[in-house]
Amino acid sequence: MTAASNAQPARKTSQVAAAPVMRSLTVITKPNASVWIDGVRFGKADETGRLVIKGVPAGRRSIRIRLDSFIEVVTNLPPATKHEIAIDPVDKAGAPELAYQNAERLTASDRQKAIAAYDETLRLRPGYPEALLGLARVLSDSGNYERSLKVLADLKRLKPRFAEASAVEGRVYKELDDEKNAVAAFRRAIAEGGGYEPEAYAGLGLLYKEKAEDAGSAGDFAGESAAYTEASRNLTVAVKQLGTAPDAIVIFQLLGLIYERQKKFDDAIALYKDFLKLFPDSPEATAVRSFIVQIEKQLVQPD
Repeated sequence: MTAASNAQPARKTSQVAAAPVMRSLTVITKPNASVWIDGVRFGKADETGRLVIKGVPAGRRSIRIRLDSFIEVVTNLPPATKHEIAIDPVDKAGAPELAYQNAERLTASDRQKAIAAYDETLRLRPGYPEALLGLARVLSDSGNYERSLKVLADLKRLKPRFAEASAVEGRVYKELDDEKNAVAAFRRAIAEGGGYEPEAYAGLGLLYKEKAEDAGSAGDFAGESAAYTEASRNLTVAVKQLGTAPDAIVIFQLLGLIYERQKKFDDAIALYKDFLKLFPDSPEATAVRSFIVQIEKQLVQPD
């Protein structure tokens, strides 16, 4: 991502929404255990079994701890600010859980082997919701959209109100260029998640960003502007809901790019500065600092 090079400075046209209330949380668990909050992965515990999460969105949340060879633990995270929470997986995983964990590992290295491992998991435990969801994701990533939608339909018969499943469905329809069904699925995911579903908000943001780019290429500048406005609205919510989750890094940069294309330079600078507060040591921090410098140079240029 680079700063818009030929754009002219503009007056402040909008304001970046105020940052949401966040809390810092230290999760105490077993070393190398992975931690999710409401389906968003925040990372792994260190060798001492601790993971410090600096930006957990306020409100009642669900926290999930997963460690290889153990049954994952899911529990509620109270809405009140709490500095530490101890969650220790103790029950050894059986054959279905071990097969599922193997499938999850394989998604990062070999999708076809991951699909086979998910199928094996479902042979051992038919109707395993997490395995069906993982299978639908990897099928979509492999371009097998037809089977992905079939798996999602099976999953939703078992678990009708499953926000993550609806978000994945939205992603599949987006890849199929089916805007109507993609938007419907993303919005359904948000409703099923009680308003909290960053994957769906990010999906909507990306859908409208691409729609804006298509409109601009066709010379439909009114359509381009409207779509960018909708994209930024949804990506702003996604950024807030992700907090300091690693997935937020990409969404921050996409939102900043949209602000630049909209010539909302003050908003872009404010967003990038928020990014540097949340992710000061990330590999992307140097590039983000350069974006700020480039925009500030443009703002001091005479009209």
